[in-house]
Amino acid sequence: MQPFLHREKGPCPFFSNASHDKGVRPLFLLIGCVCTMVVLAGSASAQQVAPGIDNVISEKQQRVGESHYTFEGGVEIKLGNSEIYADKAELFYEQDRALLTGNVVFVQGANRIAAERADFNTKTRLGMFYNATGIATVQPQRQTPRPGAVAPPPLAGQETDVYFYGDTVEKVGPKKYRITNGGFTTCVQPTPRWMLTSKTVVLNLDHYTLLRDAVLSVKGVPMFYTPVLYYPTKREDRATGFLLPTYGSSTIRGHSLHNAFFWAIDRSQDATFLHDWFSKTGQGVGSEYRYNFGAGSDGNIRTYLLNETLTPADGTTDTASSSRSYELRGSANQLLPGGLRARGRIDYFSSIQTMQTFNTNIYDTSRNQRSFGGNVVGAWSSYSLNATVDHAEYFYSTSSGISGSWPRLAFARNERPLGGTPLYFSVGSEYAGLLQDSKDILQKIEVDKSLTRVDFTPQVRFPFKKWQWFTVNSSLSWRDTFYTRSKQNNPATNQETILDEGLNRRFFTAQAQIVGPVFNRIWDTPNNGYAEKFKHSVEPYVNLQRTSSIDNYTRIITIDGTDSIVGGTTQYNYGVTNRFYAKQRDGQRSQAREILDVQVDQTYYTDSRASQVDQRYSTSFTSFPDASTKPNNFSPIALSVRALPTLDFNTTLRAEFDSRYRSLRTISASGTYSWTGRVQATVGWSKKARIEQLAGFNDPRFLDHSINTSTNVHTKNNRFGSLYSFTYDVLHSNLQQQRITGFYNAQCCGIAFEYLVNNYPAGFIVPSDHRFFLSFTLAGLGNFSPFNGAMNGVPR
Repeated sequence: MQPFLHREKGPCPFFSNASHDKGVRPLFLLIGCVCTMVVLAGSASAQQVAPGIDNVISEKQQRVGESHYTFEGGVEIKLGNSEIYADKAELFYEQDRALLTGNVVFVQGANRIAAERADFNTKTRLGMFYNATGIATVQPQRQTPRPGAVAPPPLAGQETDVYFYGDTVEKVGPKKYRITNGGFTTCVQPTPRWMLTSKTVVLNLDHYTLLRDAVLSVKGVPMFYTPVLYYPTKREDRATGFLLPTYGSSTIRGHSLHNAFFWAIDRSQDATFLHDWFSKTGQGVGSEYRYNFGAGSDGNIRTYLLNETLTPADGTTDTASSSRSYELRGSANQLLPGGLRARGRIDYFSSIQTMQTFNTNIYDTSRNQRSFGGNVVGAWSSYSLNATVDHAEYFYSTSSGISGSWPRLAFARNERPLGGTPLYFSVGSEYAGLLQDSKDILQKIEVDKSLTRVDFTPQVRFPFKKWQWFTVNSSLSWRDTFYTRSKQNNPATNQETILDEGLNRRFFTAQAQIVGPVFNRIWDTPNNGYAEKFKHSVEPYVNLQRTSSIDNYTRIITIDGTDSIVGGTTQYNYGVTNRFYAKQRDGQRSQAREILDVQVDQTYYTDSRASQVDQRYSTSFTSFPDASTKPNNFSPIALSVRALPTLDFNTTLRAEFDSRYRSLRTISASGTYSWTGRVQATVGWSKKARIEQLAGFNDPRFLDHSINTSTNVHTKNNRFGSLYSFTYDVLHSNLQQQRITGFYNAQCCGIAFEYLVNNYPAGFIVPSDHRFFLSFTLAGLGNFSPFNGAMNGVPR
C-alpha cells in the first residue's frame, strides 16, 4: 500500500542550524531541497489517494503499518466540500477510518463541529465526536396567524443558527446528528437566554429536531419539562412540528394551557391541531385547515369542540351546568369553469353563552347571530348571474329569529345603449325563497312569514351631461313581483294573519337625479406650507322619484327593502355637498387631494309611511310611531363629514337629526392616526339619543352610548411594543372590555403577555372575567394564537 498524498510544513528537512561556510551553505540547501522534491514527486505519482480524501496536510507523518499512517502537527484533511482539522490523525486506508485527537474541527459548508476527539469514516463522512460543540444553519420559522388576520412583520435580529453541544455528537447522515446528554439554542450570548437540554437529541437539518426528556432553561433556570419535543428545522417557511404553547388564566375557566401541532401538508395546504386545557371547566380540541391552489381558489375552515362545566362565582355546585359546545368558522373561494366563481362561508356556534365567555374580542363576546351560506357568480358579455343561499339565526333574551334566502337566483342584463339612441336599457330578474321565522319562548308563539318571491324589473335611463356644471340622470322602470303568500290585517285587534294566498304587485317608478349648478372657487397659496392651491366645490342636488300606486300594499309581507316600497308616493331628496381639495407637492410633482367632504341632505315624502322604510337613513326602521304619534312626512336630517388632512390621519362623522322634534337621533364618529408605521391609534364614538315623544327612542333599553379605542405602539423592528384597547358603555357607566398586551423580542427569543377584562351585564354567570395570557418565542420555532383570539396581532 502506498502512503496518502501529503505535504509537510516547515523548513526543508535537510536544513540545519549548525554553522557552515556562507558560500557552501546555499549550495547544500539547494541540493537538499531539490532531492526532497524529487523524492516526494516520485512518491506522489506512484501512490493511490484514499477514497473520499482529496489531500492531507501536516507537519509530520509516520507509517505505522501497511495501511496505517499517523499525522501530527496542524493536520488538515480535505474531503470534497468538507474539511477536518486536528492536532493528530490516524488514518486506516483499508477501513476508510480516521481517528482524530486534539482540537478537532469538522467543517461542512456553514456547519461545523468542534470536539476533543473523533472517530470518522472518510468515505461516508459520518462519525462520532466526543465532548463536542457545533453550529448549524437553519431557516427561521414564521408565526402561524389566524384566518383573516394579517401576519406580523419579521423580527429584526433573529438568527438562523442553531448552537448545540453534547457528551457525544454522532454524525449519522449528511445533515443529521445524534446528540447524547446535550442541548441546543439559537442564542449567541456567552450565557444563552434560553437552552433546550436533553438526554437524546436527533438534529435533522432541513427537517426536524427530536428531543427526549427535554428541559427548557431560561438564563440557566429550568422552566419547562416535556418527555418528548419535536422541533421543526425545515428550510421552507412552513415546517411540521409542535408549536410553542401559550399559558393563560381567567376568572371563569381558571388556568389554561393552549397547545398546537402544525402539519405542513405540502406547498399549497396545511393543518393545525389544537388542544386547550382549563383547570376549572374542562378541555377543548380544535383544528384548522388552510389551502391555496392559486387562481383565486383558496379557503380555510376551523372547528372547535369544548367540554366544560361552568360554575357561578359563589362556588355553588347545584346550579353548575355541564355542556358540550362546538364552533365552526370558515370561508372558501373556488374558480369554476365557464367564467363562474363559487364562494362559501360559515360562522356557526351551538352555545351563545360559550361565545360570550370564551372569545376575547368584543365583537364575538357581544355577537348574537350565527350564519352560513354561499353563492355562485358569473358574468358573460352584458349578462350576469348570482345564485345565493344564506341562513342567519338571531338570539335575544326571550326570543329568536331566522332569516335568509333559500335560494336566491338573480339574473340581469347590464346597462347597454338602446340602438342608436341616447337611451340605456337594463333588466333585472330574481327568484328568491325568503326565510323569516320568529319565536317567543315565554309566550310560546311562533310566526313563520317565509315565502317565495319572483321579481322582474326592466329600466330605461337617459343621461344628460352636456354641461359639466349641471347634469341630470332620468330613468323609468317597471316592476312586477309575485308572492306565494300574503297577509291580512285585523283593524280591531291590530294583528296580522299569514295566508297561503299568492298576490301580484305591479308599479312604475320615474326618477330624476339633478346635480348642479356646481360652484367652484380656487385660492393660490404659493407661500403656504401645507398646499400650493386650495379648491372649494359646492354641489347642490335634488333627486325626484315618483312611484305609482300599489293597491295591495297592506297585504304584502315585508321581509326586505324590495317589499317595503310605498306606492302612490313622490319623494324629494335634496341636499348639498361641499368638497375641499388641496394641491400638495409630492417630490417633483404636485397632486390634488380631497381633504374634506361635508354633505347635508333630507327627504320629503308625500306619503308619510315612506319615511319609516327609507333605507338611506339608519334610524328609519327604529322610529316606528306608537298610537299617539303620527308618521312624519320628512326624513331625519343627515350630516356626513369625512376629513383627510394628512395621509396619516382621517376621520368620519355621521349624524341624524329629527326634523319634527329638533333633537339628535344618532351620531357616530371615528378617527385613525398613524405615525411612521410605529404608532397606530383608532377611536370610535356612537350615541343613540333619547327622544321622549318618539317611539323607538324613548325606551332606555334600546338606547346606547359607547366609546371604543385601540392603540398600537412598537419600535420599527418590532423589538418591543404594546397594544391597548377598551370599549366603554357611557350610558351605563360600564367598562365592557379592556385589553392590554406587551411584547419584547430579543435576538433569539421573546416574551409576550396579554391582560383582558370583560365586564358582563347583571344576571350573568359572573360579573366580570379577568384573563391573562403568556407566550414565549424561540428563534426558529413557530407559535400560534389560541382559537379564542388571545395574543392575536402580537408580533412573536
